[in-house]
Amino acid sequence: MAPRPPLADRVAIVTGAAHGIGKATALAMAEAGAHVAVIDIDQAAAEKTAAAVTGAGRRSLAIATDVGDVASIDRMVRQVAGAFGQIDVLVNNAGVTRRAYIMDLTEDDWDRIMRVNAKGVFFCLQRVAREMIPRRQGAIVNIASIAGKGYVGASNAIYAQSKAGVIGLTRLAALQLARHNLNVNAICPGTTVTALSKANLEGRAREEGVSVEEMERRRNSVIPLGRANDPEDIAALAVFLASPGARNITGQSFNVDGGVIFD
Repeated sequence: MAPRPPLADRVAIVTGAAHGIGKATALAMAEAGAHVAVIDIDQAAAEKTAAAVTGAGRRSLAIATDVGDVASIDRMVRQVAGAFGQIDVLVNNAGVTRRAYIMDLTEDDWDRIMRVNAKGVFFCLQRVAREMIPRRQGAIVNIASIAGKGYVGASNAIYAQSKAGVIGLTRLAALQLARHNLNVNAICPGTTVTALSKANLEGRAREEGVSVEEMERRRNSVIPLGRANDPEDIAALAVFLASPGARNITGQSFNVDGGVIFD
């Protein structure tokens, strides 16, 4: 008899799940046995991820959600709870940024980044926790960043501030929700190869007048293991933190960065 998957019959919500880390996490959750609510502001792209989850033999639901809007979050959670009857896992992945020097950042940058990366993470966590508390079961995984720990290559200072806030929220939420048997942890990715990061790399290569291959070499040369993350590297840790094997882990912020920082 095949072993029971670690997340068999669990229901997971993954935000920002249309692309990159979120998509990889949704698919990894499905492979681990979970049914997955695929949440993204882009409905059409979310439906593609949901179709892949269904293709893995799990139930799925794609819901267009603006995580910067509390009413939108509330509607999404009610829809997921109604469709699946429970919520066991939240992966708070949705996030935005842009590459900019500190003196070039604007109030519009602040509002856009903090609206999604700080407000969105908090209210998704709070609203999903309301569903988890009565059942005394649940795992919340916040996707932060090594930018929140002072990484010199952070895309910008507001982004770094937002991700430091996610780490702080993770710690206090873990302490305050422990009485309800909920686990709250964070993952802090380093450089991760996604469509967005590839576009940024190509832009930097043009700015500096070098080849994309040279920019990749420079990027990887500062990573002790010599390679950037694939989205699946983050997804694998998210699955573990949502699994019974991590039942006594809470309030932690785990770096996945090839050894760049040690905090």
